[in-house]
Amino acid sequence: MKNNVRVERAIKDITQQELASAVGVSRQTINSIEACRYIPSTVLALKIARYFGKPTDSIFSLDEND
Repeated sequence: MKNNVRVERAIKDITQQELASAVGVSRQTINSIEACRYIPSTVLALKIARYFGKPTDSIFSLDEND
């Protein structure tokens, strides 16, 4: 799974900690999502998308191998 979380954070000019606090997870979780080491739950993906005001599939997408 690929994601654009880092790009969306840069656009909003927020830190990993600010996003983490807004969606109720740790900064380490956001870091792991951005590094593609952790695939968020559906609920967390929806919370992140809602925070950025974008459709979930514009932030998270499947790789060819998924």
